Amino acid sequence: MQDDIARTNSFFTVKTIYTTTLLSLAYLLLSVVLVGFKADQLILILIFNSLFYISAGTRKFILGFSIFVVYWIIFDYMKAFPNYIFNTVHIADLYHLEKKLFGIHFHGQELTPNEYWKLNTSSFLDVLTGLFYLMWVPVPLAFATYLFFKNRKQFVYFSLTFLWVNLLGFVVYYAFPAAPPWYVQEHGFQFIYHTAGNTAGLSRFDHFFNIHLFQGIYSKGSNVFAAMPSLHSSYPLIVLYYALKNKMGAINIFFFILVMGIWFAAVYNSHHYVLDVFGGMICAVVAIFSFNYLVKYTRFKDYTRQFINKIS
Repeated sequence: MQDDIARTNSFFTVKTIYTTTLLSLAYLLLSVVLVGFKADQLILILIFNSLFYISAGTRKFILGFSIFVVYWIIFDYMKAFPNYIFNTVHIADLYHLEKKLFGIHFHGQELTPNEYWKLNTSSFLDVLTGLFYLMWVPVPLAFATYLFFKNRKQFVYFSLTFLWVNLLGFVVYYAFPAAPPWYVQEHGFQFIYHTAGNTAGLSRFDHFFNIHLFQGIYSKGSNVFAAMPSLHSSYPLIVLYYALKNKMGAINIFFFILVMGIWFAAVYNSHHYVLDVFGGMICAVVAIFSFNYLVKYTRFKDYTRQFINKIS
C-alpha cells in the first residue's frame, strides 16, 4: 500500500505538474502571438497532457513522440517568418533549368515533366498519386510507432533523423526560396507576395471523390515558396533506410514502392520539379550520414542514450 502511494506521489510531483502546465501555456501564448489562435493548438496540448498523466507507459510514449511535436511546432511557426522576406525567390531560373535538364519533346514543344503530365493525366494516376501523397504523414508515424514498441534505440534514431532532415530542409528553404511548378502555371514568373497555398494536381483527387481533403491540407501550408528541397521526397527514403537497417523483410518492398510513388506523385501533380525531388534525396542522404556521424563520434551519443533510457 505504501509502495503504491510512493509511486503515485513520484508520478504526480509538483515540479512535473508545474513544468507541463508552464510549457503548455507558453506554447499556447507564443502560438497566439506568432500565428494566431487555432483549435489545433488546444488539441495538441490536450493530447500531450493526457498521455503524459494517464500512465507511465503513455508518458514514455508521448515523451518519445515529442520529437515529432517539436517538428510540427517549428513547421507551424514558419508561417510567422515567410522565407521570401529574407532572400529572393527563385522562379524562372529553376523552371528553365528543369526544362534544360529534364525537358520532354511533346507535339513540337519542349515541356517540363510537370507540364507534360498536366497534359497527360488519367483518373487512375490521379487517384494513385493522391493516395501516395496521403501516406507521407501516416507511414513515418506508423513506422515510428512500430519502432517504439520494437526497439527504442532505433525509434529515437529514426525520429531524430526525421527531425534533422527537416531542420536541414528548412535552412535551404530560407537560403534558397523556390516556387513550385504550379506557381509558374498559375502566375508565370512574376513574384506575388502572400500567395495562398494550392492543391495543384491533387485537386483532381478531391474532384474524383467529391471531397475537400487536399484543399484542407494545403490551405494550412506554412510557405508556398518552399519547394526546394522536396521533404516529401526525403521522408519515405529515411523510412526505407531504417526499415532496411532493421531487416524488416518483405515490408521493405512496400517502402521502396512508396518512395517511387511519392517521388512520381510530387512531379505528376506539379508540386515539385524533378530538381526538387533530387534535392530531397540529397537532403535525406546528408541527414542520415551526418546523424550517424554525430551519434558515433560526438557527445551527442550521450544525450541520445540518456533520452533512450528515459523512455525505456
